[in-house]
Amino acid sequence: MSSSMICMSHSPLMLVKELRPRERDAEKRFYDTLRDYKARLAAWPVDVVVVFSPDHFNGFFYDAMPSFCIGTEARTTQDWALPSAELKVDAALAESLIRHLHGKNFDVAISRRMQVDHGVSIPLLKLFGSLRRPLVVPVFVNCAADPRPSFKRVRQFGEAVGKFLAQQNRSVLFIGSGGLSHDPPTPRPGAPKEVLQRLIDRHTPDEAEYRRRESRVIENARQLAAGTGPLQAPDRQWDKTFIDRLLSGQLRSCDRYTDAAVDRDAGFGGHEARVWLAAFAAMHATQTFQATLDFYRVIPEWITGMAAAHACLPARNT
Repeated sequence: MSSSMICMSHSPLMLVKELRPRERDAEKRFYDTLRDYKARLAAWPVDVVVVFSPDHFNGFFYDAMPSFCIGTEARTTQDWALPSAELKVDAALAESLIRHLHGKNFDVAISRRMQVDHGVSIPLLKLFGSLRRPLVVPVFVNCAADPRPSFKRVRQFGEAVGKFLAQQNRSVLFIGSGGLSHDPPTPRPGAPKEVLQRLIDRHTPDEAEYRRRESRVIENARQLAAGTGPLQAPDRQWDKTFIDRLLSGQLRSCDRYTDAAVDRDAGFGGHEARVWLAAFAAMHATQTFQATLDFYRVIPEWITGMAAAHACLPARNT
């Protein structure tokens, strides 16, 4: 078994052409990093991509909110005008993983019709140029809906996933898609009842509803970039501390993170750091490695601490 890992931020605002960052060098460096990953992946025949990702109340709702869910089938939603497509899921591997996890006291949910949003679409499109080419196993980690699984439980879950994959004769890429610190205008506990109802009702918005929601996010991003508005700015120090813990292999030190502290310091979207932790834990369960942080910058127009890190990617073809 061979394994590699990529963790990356995935702000959907990077898809909005009229919201280009003022710091064009940061935008260029981030995209250059992803292009480098894509070229290096092209030199390596990946058998399966295990994507740890959150959801943004596009596929999972409060009508039934699991802590963890693995899909044996999956289709992308059309949030942020992204294409809708059936992912090429390794259903047999996904189901075997689910049964393995149940045997290890992880009552992970199964979805035979998973809906995945930009948290999955963006990395697949940026790293592979397609939603259909890589064989995938989509792994949902609840990062948005209180109550969430603890950071400790997420670490243990990622480790259990990695131990299972280590037993397979496959080349595996682990992707952690989310974070880091950011405070998107996502409805949260305490919001008006009519707002919270959207977090409960399981339905597919039409294009007009998607665009209405997204226009509000775009306006909030413009305000944050101007130093105004209601959103909490990303916290560079929080991001640095978290990344340093992962890079140094101190994953257990992340067990101490609480939801209240993440809300306060990293913003409501900072909970997505869980998927980085899960990916690192999975990777550690397969081999000894040294990860590299290739990019980090706060990009206000994307409201996020944007980062990209990798481990054990092959060299580019020359």
